[in-house]
Amino acid sequence: MARPKTPLILDPRQRSALQQFVNADSTPQGLAFRAQLILDAAEGKDNAAIARRRHTSHVTVGLWRRRFLKEGIGGLADRKRSGRPVRLPAGALDTVLTAVVQPPPGRARWSVRSMARHAGVSKSRVQEIWSRNDLKPHRTRTFKLSKDPHFEAKFWDVIGLYLDPPQKALVLCCDEKSQCQALERTQPGLPLGVGHVRTRTHDYTRHGTVTLFAALNYLDGKILSQTAPRHTHREWLGFLKKLDAQTPAALTVHLIIDNYATHKHPKVRAWLEKHPRFVLHFTPTSSSWLNLIERFFRDLTVDVVREGSFTSVPELVEAIETYLAQRNLAPKAYRWTARGEDILAKIARARQRLSDVTTDTSRTAH
Repeated sequence: MARPKTPLILDPRQRSALQQFVNADSTPQGLAFRAQLILDAAEGKDNAAIARRRHTSHVTVGLWRRRFLKEGIGGLADRKRSGRPVRLPAGALDTVLTAVVQPPPGRARWSVRSMARHAGVSKSRVQEIWSRNDLKPHRTRTFKLSKDPHFEAKFWDVIGLYLDPPQKALVLCCDEKSQCQALERTQPGLPLGVGHVRTRTHDYTRHGTVTLFAALNYLDGKILSQTAPRHTHREWLGFLKKLDAQTPAALTVHLIIDNYATHKHPKVRAWLEKHPRFVLHFTPTSSSWLNLIERFFRDLTVDVVREGSFTSVPELVEAIETYLAQRNLAPKAYRWTARGEDILAKIARARQRLSDVTTDTSRTAH
């Protein structure tokens, strides 16, 4: 008969930290696996049951159970195989790993120095522990979950055009890149050379802005474009008329666009009713990442707009048009390869995580 196991009980802070290790894509595989073993053990499962569920041995489960009971979350971290053993104050490793997700009062995050003072260890030790466990409190990724009630229907509508383009039709990813600034650096910078990077001044003179209307042909990657000083419904309607003139009249034109009010203006709708070959497909609210024209805008920003210095708006326009002309000589088609089911599953996990965080925050506030 197996000996009874010491009950493994997690406090809310430990459970939250372990769950983050399991869910985060950036967590090292070994640490995520050990965290999952401890979460299973906290549910009251015995070592043999956990081993069968996680396809490992009961000896391995027992090892990490004992280490967690003795050292806390810090005991799950990888240990150096050789060299002088690391000597840390009792509980310091656990503090460095668990407190990192709870910023100190009045601050948005921990730094290595503030954590070192808090845990009573050196900053280099904190840096080593965070690096070994792939913890990066200094980095932030932006995100936005769509609240569109028809998100899934619009999602599959757009994805369907990418994965199975209709026959005898064009699929154009359209949008406007507004407020392209003609910025002139106040002093000439040094060019790239051996031993030093290219330089530019931090300040600049503004010479105005221009809006680029662009349509990416999904099939061949070519860009149809037009520049304008503003981006009202008049300019958008003018761009639609240009698309009508420059595309074969016998083809249906599927336009992938966002929910900007200009795209739905009454005069635009009236024109579209008279030109039924144009079929609009709106991306869900706050989901511009579904429109592949945004990928092209990124290339344009990096290659031309952000890195350049322009003495006037016409000079900026000339640079953009030259870039587009050269690109269309050897067009680059962007291909959608991600599975829709995988994307929706990831979004569902993000929504659940956001809901959990909101609930936890609400409980803490009360």
